[in-house]
Amino acid sequence: MVYLDNKLLLWINNLSGKFKLLDNIMELLASDYLVPVLFMLALISFWITGDNTSDRKKHQIGVLIALISMGLCNWAVYIINGIYFRPRPFETHEIYLLFYQPTDSSFPSNSAAFAFAIATTILLINKKFGITLYCIAVLYGTSRIFAGIHYPIDIIGSAFLSWVIVYTMFKLKPLMMPILNNVIRIAKIFCLA
Repeated sequence: MVYLDNKLLLWINNLSGKFKLLDNIMELLASDYLVPVLFMLALISFWITGDNTSDRKKHQIGVLIALISMGLCNWAVYIINGIYFRPRPFETHEIYLLFYQPTDSSFPSNSAAFAFAIATTILLINKKFGITLYCIAVLYGTSRIFAGIHYPIDIIGSAFLSWVIVYTMFKLKPLMMPILNNVIRIAKIFCLA
C-alpha cells in the first residue's frame, strides 16, 4: 500500500513544474483560501435557497449538520495527528513543491476532511449541488497531492473519515432535531433564516 501511495504521489507530482499555467491553477486550488471560501459561500447559498419552506428548512438543517460534521472531522484529525505523525511528502521525497511547507502531520489531510465533510452532507440532501461540491473536493485533494504537500492516502483517508462522521451524524439526526430546530428558530428571530 505504501509503495502504491508513493508511486501515485510521484506520478501526480511529476506533472508539477512542467506547465506554468497548470502549476498556477493547481497552486490556487491547493491554497488555504480558494476552496474553503467557495465551500463557505456554498453553505451560505444552500442555507438561503429552497423552492418552498420545507426545502429551505431541509437545506438549513443540512448546513447545520455539515458544520457539525466539519467540526468533528477537524477534531478527529487532531486526535489522529496526536497518535500518529506522518511526515509530509516533501520531507521524504525529492519532489516539486508548489506550496509553503506545513509542519503538521500529513495523514489525514485536515483540509480534505473539511471539504469532503461538507460535500458529503450536501450530497445526501441535494444530489446536483452535492456532486458539484464533491468534484471540487476531489480536485482540491488532487491539487494538494500535485503541490507536494499530501500523499494520495492522506486524501483518501480524509474522505473516508468524513463519510463515517457524516453517516453517523445522519443516523443521529432524529436525536439532534430539537437542537437543530431551536438553532433555526433563533436564526429566524435575527432574520438569518
